[in-house]
Amino acid sequence: MSDSQARSAAYGPLPADTTEDVRTRGANVSRQVAVLPVGSFEQHGPYLPLATDTLVACAIAREIAAAYPVHLLPPVTISCSHEHAAWAGTVSISSVTLHSVIRDIAASLRRSGVDALVVVNGHGGNYVLGNVVQESSSRGEKMALFPAAEDWESARERAGVVTSLLTDMHAGEIETSILLHAHPEFVRPGYETSDFVADDRRQLLTLGMSAYTDSGVIGRPSLGSAEKGKALLASLAESFAPYLSLLTSDDGSGASVRG
Repeated sequence: MSDSQARSAAYGPLPADTTEDVRTRGANVSRQVAVLPVGSFEQHGPYLPLATDTLVACAIAREIAAAYPVHLLPPVTISCSHEHAAWAGTVSISSVTLHSVIRDIAASLRRSGVDALVVVNGHGGNYVLGNVVQESSSRGEKMALFPAAEDWESARERAGVVTSLLTDMHAGEIETSILLHAHPEFVRPGYETSDFVADDRRQLLTLGMSAYTDSGVIGRPSLGSAEKGKALLASLAESFAPYLSLLTSDDGSGASVRG
């Protein structure tokens, strides 16, 4: 088993690092980078768990940690899911609270010598994370938000995902595929017959998801597969390289991200 495979196998729902693991890894890099998965606890139709976004964010973060010398953090599991409030089980915190949580985590990391943070976002409704990163960067703090829409688009094309990012909004082909690969034990029957498309969602922030779907699904989960999930994660791991270069470069220019 390679070192990367061993690290990947060690990461279950929570990182298995000891303080010595973190110290050793930090001694071998010019600048330490922490990776924080941020998910949600919200409905994902009748076949995916409430923790889907957290599981997806953790799967992406584990793939990154298996490929790069980063400090993997445990996930933030409840975030801004107010648009899903009509469904039982959904739990949210305010955007102000999430903003403060991310800033506090980043400040704590800096005090311990880890001055760069990548927030791996698994929930599209966490709009405030973009503000946190922008504000932190303007203060000279090293922070990034991953994946960007372009990273998802590249992964979608590479994995052969048929559904567009617009149509694949919630509990669709992408999320179902990632869970079929990373956590098949959590996928219940029913995704094969739950396709529902609602591409025009311009009043979503005002009306919430319930105005556009009865099941809570918007997308084509029937097209999901474990093979696509594996390819999606592999592509996202490759897309992470320029982010790491940007955060670890001495001048912060990240020459490798330029076209």
